[in-house]
Amino acid sequence: VDESELLTVPDGWKEPAFTREDNPKGLLEESSFATLFPKYRESYLKECWPLVQKALGENYVNATLDLIEGSMTVTTTKKTFDPYAIIRARDLIKLLARSVPFEQVLRILQDDVACDIIKIGSLVRKRDTFIKRRGRLLGPKGSTLKALELLTNCYIMVQGNTVSALGPFSGLKEVRKVVLDTMKNIHPIYNIKTLMIKRELVKDPELRSQSWERFLPKFKRKNLKKRKEPKKKNTKKEYTPFPPPQPESQIDKELASGEYFLKDRQKKRKRVEEIKAKQADAVKKRQEERNKAFIPPKEKPVVKTKKASTEKKIDIEAIKEKVKNAKKKKLGALPVEEVKLKMAADEKKKKKK
Repeated sequence: VDESELLTVPDGWKEPAFTREDNPKGLLEESSFATLFPKYRESYLKECWPLVQKALGENYVNATLDLIEGSMTVTTTKKTFDPYAIIRARDLIKLLARSVPFEQVLRILQDDVACDIIKIGSLVRKRDTFIKRRGRLLGPKGSTLKALELLTNCYIMVQGNTVSALGPFSGLKEVRKVVLDTMKNIHPIYNIKTLMIKRELVKDPELRSQSWERFLPKFKRKNLKKRKEPKKKNTKKEYTPFPPPQPESQIDKELASGEYFLKDRQKKRKRVEEIKAKQADAVKKRQEERNKAFIPPKEKPVVKTKKASTEKKIDIEAIKEKVKNAKKKKLGALPVEEVKLKMAADEKKKKKK
């Protein structure tokens, strides 16, 4: 297809707002939505409910708060002309029930803002694993969530078993992908890196019509955990069609040893002798173990230290000569030979003059 024939949306273009002129007769029937909220949200909703009524009143939508039943209800009126206003009001009360602050919820009434509530409670079986992965989505001190908010231009609220996101449609799509991948044990930093690269590629007008696969990183999953090898390894024996040999019975063993032909007295005497032999061995072993405590340990051989030999003769005369020479020398004075050479050099200079 020729690129000139394709319709392109100019940068910064916005769809015109829906006004009363587009639907002057209003709506035919009344529509309403209701949602329950938890007990801990009651005090906050009491405070901000006048502001909620005021914001929805601008779009001609009524809002009621039932504290006894613990529910919020929104309904259209005869003056309501925007058919999508009730859908926005429904999303508004849903987000309020999910602990999203009113300042952020108010953005849902804009045309280019939508919301998405992602249920993550049933994606992981084990509770401990679920808590770890949900914490991974938040990051240390909420840094990962903050980075995701900046890249997608969305407000993200992680509360209990759900993730509430509020922002443009393109950003919500990315948020859902990152959240689901995190619950599938894919770290959010990989998706954040991809989003950062895409953000830079969008700025280049030449790359808009090209494929970005060559620029995007490709991460391979590595299973680092190795399977623990069992202590007892069962090795398969070679298959043979013949059955194993039949074990020998007690009578066969007695026949082989000749015990079968002995009399009862002889058999009893033999058994008693065997028992006595076993008992004697056991007593001998026990006695050896007891005697081990009385065996003295081997002493280390004593190493004799060599005394310093004091038999070296001291040369007293050599020491005396050194002392005499030291007395003759003055501190800082030159040796005798150097003094003679210096005097000879001074005499030569005088003769030349």
